[in-house]
Formats: sequence, structure tokens, C-alpha cells
Amino acid sequence: MSTTPSLFRVTLDEMDEPSLNEIHLSDGEDCILFTQPDLPHLAFSLMESIRREGKLCDVDLFVGDSVFPAHRVVLASAIPYFHAMFTSSDAFQESKCKEIRIRGDVVDPSALETLINFAYTGKISISGSNVQNLIIGASFFQLTKVKDACEEFLMTRLSPSNVLGVRQFADNLGTCISLVKACQKYIQKFFETVVKNPEFLALSFSQVDEIVNYDELHIQDESAVFYSIMNWTKHEKEDRKRFLPSLLSKCRLPLLTPHFLSDIVCSDELIRNCHKCRDLVDEAKDFHLMPERRMLLRSFRTRPRRCKDMAGLIYAVGGQTRSGNPLSTVEVFDPSIGHWRNAEAMSMLRSRVGVSVMNNSLYAVGGYNGSDRLNTVEVFDAASKRWSKVADMNFKRSAVGAIALDSYLYVCGGFDGISSLNTVERYDSVSNSWTLVSSMTKNRSAAGVTKLFGQIYALGGHNGLSIFNSVEAFDPKSGLWMEVVPMLRKRCRLGVATLNGKIYACGGYDGSSFLSSVECFDPVTNKWSYIAPMNAIRSRVALVANMNKLWAIGGYDGMRNLSTVEVYDSETDNWEFVASMESHEGGVGVGVIPLSSRHN
Repeated sequence: MSTTPSLFRVTLDEMDEPSLNEIHLSDGEDCILFTQPDLPHLAFSLMESIRREGKLCDVDLFVGDSVFPAHRVVLASAIPYFHAMFTSSDAFQESKCKEIRIRGDVVDPSALETLINFAYTGKISISGSNVQNLIIGASFFQLTKVKDACEEFLMTRLSPSNVLGVRQFADNLGTCISLVKACQKYIQKFFETVVKNPEFLALSFSQVDEIVNYDELHIQDESAVFYSIMNWTKHEKEDRKRFLPSLLSKCRLPLLTPHFLSDIVCSDELIRNCHKCRDLVDEAKDFHLMPERRMLLRSFRTRPRRCKDMAGLIYAVGGQTRSGNPLSTVEVFDPSIGHWRNAEAMSMLRSRVGVSVMNNSLYAVGGYNGSDRLNTVEVFDAASKRWSKVADMNFKRSAVGAIALDSYLYVCGGFDGISSLNTVERYDSVSNSWTLVSSMTKNRSAAGVTKLFGQIYALGGHNGLSIFNSVEAFDPKSGLWMEVVPMLRKRCRLGVATLNGKIYACGGYDGSSFLSSVECFDPVTNKWSYIAPMNAIRSRVALVANMNKLWAIGGYDGMRNLSTVEVYDSETDNWEFVASMESHEGGVGVGVIPLSSRHN
């Protein structure tokens, strides 16, 4: 005999005339929940079809001569503006109207049609031809996500030729804060390219004044700001020359070289004929002529600009294996990813190699191949990812310092296999030739070389007998080397870099100890001072500036070659380890190629 489940009891007689009242269900909590996930999508799609057929529409939206029928409930559900209009009868006269007129100077008809379609479909096509009208319409109708999508569309398509126009459009709209900030960052990163576009010359005084006052402009030197101010002023000279004193006060003239001040700034007719402008130039001259008074002249004009967002790819070149053998290996670190990867290797083995970046190309100069000191030079093009040879130097050099300045590559000192050198030569990429310039006052091997305010600095090193703490500076205009304030400690095989208008020297060897100490030269006080030491002892360390920080890469701690890397933050005076190199064991040369491909 079968047993009927208690949940559902019905007799055969009752099945003849079934009705809901005749079905007996238990009173338990047993139940199921049925859902049809695609129903909202199907329903809205069907409503869109009904709207296009002109059926069941209960409101007509007018813009100029265009009319768009729609359903109130759909508009109120998807567009906040219409939700407020149709559900708040006291606030809007149009809440009960069949016809609603929208001003054509507020919303473009094509944009309104696109946004109505979006209310039904949840989809919208954004293009260069409609993005401006869409972002205006989305702002008016309070469609925040559509507005954000339009902003993102424009942010990813900024270029030197449109960023100023996009910035002005976003400013005028008043609701696109993210877009305004993105434009500002782009202008700061690619200032030198942006100001060469005609749009810059059409800006108002207040707009130019704001831009040249940015503290985070990414520039090679302050001359880029000076030229931008003068070009804008002279574009409509008679109307704009009255603004020159104010704009020039935003230019950090003390950071220009004395020769630039004398030959370019002072010779300009507009500046010569303006008393306030001449006062600014005199202040800059005093900064250079009287170092002892720089503390009294300290202001924002003596502080270098610093672009914190401008990242570059860090290339570690050559160096040594754990056993001390030279390498041709190259690896690259992308700060945005946070790890190292192998790049195209050089054509030959090079340890103790000089490395510098000029015109976004990476130069590997001289070095040691395991048997000979080298005078050969090769250059890496980041776009093609290929190395190619250029003209040989006049001298063989290992443990050599290299630095790019004013479209020339300078190499200083080094070791030729017999003695330390004091000779300096300069490479011209246009003529592909090397020329000897004035020699240093000392023979320096394993010295640190950097640049500051248009001059080249050679720090420390040794001559085969003595290790130096002395520092000398080279002025390319006068062609002379001059001894300047010495470091606090003797150092050879040190790392040297410039950051925010100061020179940093780290690690090295003093003749008895391998060093972790770091010191900093401030040209305003004309003094060296110690800062926080590195976490590791590092001789043969490479130091480079990137993303407003210092990166100490590799080295030798007295027992082993190092692959570790640490980063210094000047705001916190603190060093932190980051990802170690993967293919090097220390003694590398380092250069940074800016990630500036987006402005091309």
C-alpha cells in the first residue's frame, strides 16, 4: 500500500475537478524562491521597442525642433533629474505635463537622445565627436556614472595639443573635478611640450600665471619656464607686457645659470625696460655672486620644482657576477609594476661602466671587459629596444663618471689600465664625435659625477694613492673647473645623484671601511650634512633619482656583491628596501629613461 506524502494530499475523486481550494498543503516553512535574472533586461529592451513604436509613451521631451517620446516611469527610474521632476509635484511645474521643454543651450538634441536610449538599455557609445555634449548632458541630468565614463574617456586621450582645451572645458563645466586634476597633472608632466602648442599662447594671464606657478613641473631646467613666459608675453606684446613682472616673479630665476641670466635674461628688451623685472634679475645674480647670503635669499624661487608623479624606467647595465666577472646583461625596473625584468643585452661585456641618459637614450661608456679597459661606447634606444655603437672615446676608461648636460654627454676621469685620469671629453650626438674639454684639477678614478644648476660636479674618487673628499665643479660656458666645498668624508666607488636641487653622495670606500653613510650638499647653505644612512653597506653603489626619491642599487659590502635595492624618501629621511635585481650581483651602471611616451 502506497503512502501519499503529507505535503500534497489529494484523492482521485478530487482530481476530477481540481481547484486551489481543494489542494491541501502543509503549514510548514518549506518553500522555494524562483528568479528570472534576465527579466529586467528583457523588460527594458521590450520597453525600448515599445517606445520606438511610439506606444504607451506618456511624455514628450522637446529640445529645439526635436521631440523625443518616452515613458515617465523609465526616465524616473534611470535618470535622477527626471526622478526628482516626476516624483516631486510641488518642486516642478512639469511633473504633470505631457510636454517638457529643455533648453537647447543646456543639452544638445543628439546628447539627449543618446541619454534617453541609455535609460532604456544601460549602454552608451562615447566618441570624440559626442563626448563633450554627453558630459554636459550627463552633468545636467545628474548621471554621475556616465559623466565619470566621459571624463575617463578624455583622460586617456590627453595630448599636448588638446590638454589645455580640455582643461578649460572642464573648468567651465565646474562638475569635472577628476578631469581638471588629470589635466593639471598632464601639464605638469609634459610642460615643455605643452607650451610649444598654439593653445598655450591663447591662454589668459590668470591661466598662464597658474601654470608657471606649479611646484611640480617636470622640466630639464628653469629656462623652459622662462621661455614659456616670454613667448606668451611677446605673442601680444603691447597688451601683455604689463603682466610680465608678475609672471617673471613665478619663474625661479636664481636656478638659472649665471651665463643664462647674463646672456639671455638681461639682454631681453622687455626685461631691461621694466624696473620690477630688473629687481628680480638682481636677486638671482646675488644668489650666485654671494653664496654666503643665500640663506637670506631663500624663498620658493630658490627651491627647484619637483614632479612627484613623473616615473622613469631604471636600467641596470653591465656590472659583475658573484665571482667578479664582467657582464653584458641589462635589466630594467618599472616602478609602477615593482619588479625587475631582463632587457636587451649590450654587445660586449662591461663592468665599471659609465652610464647616462641623453635625449631619452641610454649610453654605456667604456668599462672593463675582463682583460682590457674600453674606449668603446654604445647606445640603447628604448623605442626600438636595440643597442648600437657610436664613436669611440679618445681614451680608454673604466670606473668612469658620465653625465648628460645641454645635449652633450660628458665623461670624467676613470682608469685606463695604468693610471687614474683627469681628462674630460664631450660627445656630440649630432656629429657623432668626441671632443676633449678642460681637465679636472685632480686625477679621479671611481669618482661620482652629477650635475646641478648647469654645472658638472665630480666628487671624491682616488688617484691610485689617495682617496678624496674633495669636490670640483665644471662650468661649460667658461670651460673651467673650480674646487668647491668638500664632502664630510673621503669616498671612492660612491653613488652620486641630484634631487630637488641638492647633491647626495652615498656609500663607497674611505680606505679603511666600506660605507653605508649618506651626505647631502645644499647649495643654499653651501654646506654638506649627513642624512639617514642606508640599511646596507654599499661600495660600488649606483645612485639615481626617480619619482622624487633616491634609489641605491647594488654594490659591494666588503664580503659579497649585492643585488639589493633601497629607496630614500627625503620627506621622511628614511631608506626602505624594494625589489632586488634578478640578473646582477652589483657594480652596475644605472640610468633612468622617463616614461613619457604618452605625450607623443
